[in-house]
Amino acid sequence: MKLQPDHLDVQSILGYGPGWIGVASQGVAEKIEHSFVIGSRGEKFAWICTHFEDLTAAHFEQLAETRPELVIFGSGSRLRFPPPAFLRSLMQARIGIETMDTLAACRTYNILAGEGRNVIAALLIEPPPADAE
Repeated sequence: MKLQPDHLDVQSILGYGPGWIGVASQGVAEKIEHSFVIGSRGEKFAWICTHFEDLTAAHFEQLAETRPELVIFGSGSRLRFPPPAFLRSLMQARIGIETMDTLAACRTYNILAGEGRNVIAALLIEPPPADAE
């Protein structure tokens, strides 16, 4: 699906499909095919996790270190909530977290980033099913 945001002065998500997300940063478009973190303050880095079941508390500690006001966690192709113990570092830092499937997280990130919020999206990109290629 292609997203058509208004011109944003922050990194934005342009589109997505099975196994990929398109990102625009400083006028440069990029197709990303692995889990990553994107932020409205210029953050963008790989989030080393291929499957929801591989997540650990360390993944969320890494998010807390970026000090956003809100984390949007895209849990993959369907809505899944991480164990509360994984979120301890975010809660201790008083950072909000919202969980949704990755495609909804992409849309929500664009809206909040466009509003000037200090937000990051941690987007789990799972390999597409073999029959989707």
